[in-house]
Amino acid sequence: MAATAAAAASARPAPATSPLLEARGVEVEIGGNTILDGVAIEVRAGEVVGLVGPNGAGKSTLLRAATGLVPLRGGRIRVGGDALDGLSRGELARRVAVVQQLPEAPATLSVRQLALLGRHPHLRLLARESSRDLAIAEAALRQAGCHELADRELGTLSGGERRRAFIARALAQQAPLLLLDEPTANLDAGAQHEVLELVADLARNETGVLLVVHDLTLAIAYCDRLVLLDRGRVAAAGAPGDVITPDTVGRLYGDAVTVVPHPVTGAPLVLPSRLGG
Repeated sequence: MAATAAAAASARPAPATSPLLEARGVEVEIGGNTILDGVAIEVRAGEVVGLVGPNGAGKSTLLRAATGLVPLRGGRIRVGGDALDGLSRGELARRVAVVQQLPEAPATLSVRQLALLGRHPHLRLLARESSRDLAIAEAALRQAGCHELADRELGTLSGGERRRAFIARALAQQAPLLLLDEPTANLDAGAQHEVLELVADLARNETGVLLVVHDLTLAIAYCDRLVLLDRGRVAAAGAPGDVITPDTVGRLYGDAVTVVPHPVTGAPLVLPSRLGG
């Protein structure tokens, strides 16, 4: 599966030059502690950019900063070419869709109702969904692979099904930029690859994707570029094979894991040291 995903990534068209998300010198302080310190990152249409790094490196905080949920102490963020702080919440929601690590919604809400919530940024105040909004939500359900779950309540879904339902809501926003915070967390191996194959498909359709991912081997397989954060700073950025090296992995994760080449593709694999030989 990793080899297939890597081959698909290499076949994608070159991304557009104008960034959907551009952060420069971003600094965030929370409770007197510096969480992000001079971070720079770009995401363009048609690419998947992975945020990786140890726990507490600032990955989720960077996603929150990109949607204006935490204030900046310094630096700037532009979304779709415009300053983040100059965008209304509605305009920002039309440009950026977000799936949190532990998204919340009433357990009795149906998957179709959840998808329709993605249309709210496009509706006038107190307006009801039009037939076009309904059609877009249905298309999002199909694209996310959960159309057959449309009438199921969220409380009856498995972890992978629930993650797909929230991705369907994000797709219904029709935003060109998608931010995902650990979309594979707490999923079994099959569900992890299903979700990330969906992410790769979105990028092939010119969506820009920024995702936080802990599993470095999955990040290598499914991301076009990686940004490695360490204690709030960018420790490395670039192609997965240039970022995930024995040196960087050893420096940040110690001797618990090791990097070995994939036996078929030669791409780096990150394994527990006791398996890496």
